[in-house]
Amino acid sequence: MPQDKTTFEQWLNIWLDEYMGDKKYGTIRNYKNACRYHIIPYIGQCRLSDLKPHMIQTLYNRLQRGEDDKPPLSPKTIRNVHGVLSKALNQAVLNEMIRSNPAQLTTLPRKEQKEIETLSDKQIQQFSVLVEQDSYRAILKFILFSGVRESEAIGLTWDCIDFDRGTIRIHHQLLQRPKSAGGYTLAPLKNDRERLLTPPPTLLALLKERKHEQMQQRMKAGLAWHGWGSAEEQNTWFVFTTEFGDHYCPQTVYDHFKRIARQIGAEKANVHSLRHTYAVLCLQNGDDVKTVQSNLGHATAAFTLDVYGHVSEKMKQDSANRMEAYLQRTIFGRQA
Repeated sequence: MPQDKTTFEQWLNIWLDEYMGDKKYGTIRNYKNACRYHIIPYIGQCRLSDLKPHMIQTLYNRLQRGEDDKPPLSPKTIRNVHGVLSKALNQAVLNEMIRSNPAQLTTLPRKEQKEIETLSDKQIQQFSVLVEQDSYRAILKFILFSGVRESEAIGLTWDCIDFDRGTIRIHHQLLQRPKSAGGYTLAPLKNDRERLLTPPPTLLALLKERKHEQMQQRMKAGLAWHGWGSAEEQNTWFVFTTEFGDHYCPQTVYDHFKRIARQIGAEKANVHSLRHTYAVLCLQNGDDVKTVQSNLGHATAAFTLDVYGHVSEKMKQDSANRMEAYLQRTIFGRQA
């Protein structure tokens, strides 16, 4: 194989320009940021053909330590950088620019289990009372009791809800992009896993109330209404809108949630904590992991277990209680 004078930076730019046809906007943005801020400054000027495993390993070690007034990166972020770097090098191998991928011979930092924030039973009760006084109560309650992502809730349209069958179809999300990239955009889901939810009747009742409320808001707004203008347009319009019919802004949803979170002693929680709380509630109340995985839209049940399997001490105690009841019945012939 002849020596190629292409630098790694040059190859990365070619790769980002020519091989992203199957990638989503957010993925491409993350790839570009990883290259710009974490890869090119350290090894960008090295020839692609001269790149060795120890050079990449040194990069990861420097990123983990933090250098040149840059803070250290988390193991997860370094693993993400490795993913980008490795994909670019795999393509170089396929293009016969290098014989093998040197990133495959590196050692990555151990992945840390990130502590997730959830609301306790008492906080859920307090939240349910306080949220009733908030104009964003419908979307916050919807996220808590459906487990959808914030972007999925903001992007939910009326045609996704089948009140007769009692189902909700989650198949797109509203993403906030720079104006140069189209601004707010209805986009496919995070992992393209469309799902059909069967929510509790209380949640469907909340959505029916929301539809009635939206119609009242339209009448009150009059000419200032920015939303749907006909029944046909209403069918594909956003479920959660402002008093003038505009879709919600993620920052505003966050602000409304944080005001309530501070009042219930959940200062560290954010809107995504409502999704985590839903998942833990499902597991605590006996839902099998496969069902929870499906409702959340996770790629695998193993991922769901990895995120939530260690969360609740109550789940462990409930398991112990069930085993004790079984032993009492089976071994000792006693009724619990």
